[in-house]
Amino acid sequence: MSALLRLFENEVQIAALSFMAVVYVVRLAWIFRFKTRRDRTFAAGDERAGAGYSLMNIAMPGAMESTRKRPFFYAQFVIFHLGVAAAIAGTFIIPYAPGLFRHAVLVRLFRAVVGAAFVVGLIRMGRRLTNPVLRTVSSPDDYFALALLIVWFAAAVLAMPNRPEQGEAPLIAYFGLTAFFLVYVPFSKICHYLYYPFTRYYLGRSLGHRGALPPAVKAKEPA
Repeated sequence: MSALLRLFENEVQIAALSFMAVVYVVRLAWIFRFKTRRDRTFAAGDERAGAGYSLMNIAMPGAMESTRKRPFFYAQFVIFHLGVAAAIAGTFIIPYAPGLFRHAVLVRLFRAVVGAAFVVGLIRMGRRLTNPVLRTVSSPDDYFALALLIVWFAAAVLAMPNRPEQGEAPLIAYFGLTAFFLVYVPFSKICHYLYYPFTRYYLGRSLGHRGALPPAVKAKEPA
């Protein structure tokens, strides 16, 4: 392994991760400055049940009309985010647990998941470019973030075997893109996952308080 690859796999990644962590701490500190108020309407349900249902809604495609009618879009969502998780895991496995990628089955599994996410990314980009409604609501960051993810997936698939003796370019590209992502993500639309727990919790708590929940999750109404 060259000194350059070692630098990208370790010091550069640690510096980028530290930067992202600092930015996220600042963002969270800013979020918690705002005090939330209890819903002042009549209590007709259960706030905790509402918050729990809202947080888990992402794993219940049948609960949303859009995913009930278009299950293919939900499948794309799952594949895409599994690919992101696998690609992130690879940046830790390669430098700190390289023995895992000596198992051919595991390498094939990771490459299959990330490769599927790459295909989904291309489908999403094509839809964003051809659908007039999506083009209207898309910002330059939408296109740039998605394009960067597609390139990152491709680099991850090429780097996953972790064989620097066969050429270090895929590994350097993979870790270089990862470092860029870690710095860029907190300022892009991709950081939506940071806000997801808070927005879903407060929305679910409010709807639960009002009793606006499916019958299966409604708590017993107060006497």
